[in-house]
Amino acid sequence: MSFSLADVARIAHDLWPLAGAEEWDAPGLVSGDPSRTVESILLAVDVVSDTVAEAVDGGVDLLLAHHPLLLRGVTSVAEDRYKGALLARLIRADCAVLAAHTNADVVADGVSDVFAQRLGLTDVRPITTGSTAGTGIGRVGRLPEPVSLGALARQLAELIPPTASGIRVAGGYSDLIQTVALCGGAGDSLLREPLVHTADVFITSDLRHHPASESREQTLLAGVGPALIDVSHWASEWLWLDTAAAQLAAKLPGVRILVSDLRTDPWDFVVTQ
Repeated sequence: MSFSLADVARIAHDLWPLAGAEEWDAPGLVSGDPSRTVESILLAVDVVSDTVAEAVDGGVDLLLAHHPLLLRGVTSVAEDRYKGALLARLIRADCAVLAAHTNADVVADGVSDVFAQRLGLTDVRPITTGSTAGTGIGRVGRLPEPVSLGALARQLAELIPPTASGIRVAGGYSDLIQTVALCGGAGDSLLREPLVHTADVFITSDLRHHPASESREQTLLAGVGPALIDVSHWASEWLWLDTAAAQLAAKLPGVRILVSDLRTDPWDFVVTQ
């Protein structure tokens, strides 16, 4: 059985419906001939020089990425700009690009759902309500048994791939944690959500100074609010790729499905004081 790029895009959009994407997002087919046969797919979080080289050098037909290459408006794809250079290399190699971003965040077995599963959470539900039952941004659930905040941070360190930025924690090392809210990728916009506010901890990425500081100060004042754990954006979303690959493999028999192990977290090293 053979599958065209149009077939693969349709299957991807069945798994991760475009209707579930945020208004500002840009998921879907970025480049490629919809009539071309797809025999191999590489999954990655980011379309960057390393993953493009991996796709082109490996001769794959489609690079399926979580983050859209053209998320923000561009006025030029000239090859002296990195997006133009990447697209040109992919097009010359006849390697298409498709993005599944917030539409893959909100669904069952999506980015945050997989993160919650890998942590062993039970009674899991979305933090925000999506357009259909069981969908939405982020997840909240319960650990089978309470653990200390420090132990949970160490569990995360073993679960996600290591990065230079490591894992940052705000809260008492020995504080007991059972209710966990999380959001793969950047999630400080969820800090005021009721299910986050009443959780024992909120795990996400890219926590900015002011939202994090304000959340912790309010928790100290009121005695209610989550501890915070900040992990690598790339690492928190990379966990989803294996599940996405398995879903695609079930729908695309005979197509070679690969998952990139390349670290595309942008930070290379950290100096501690």
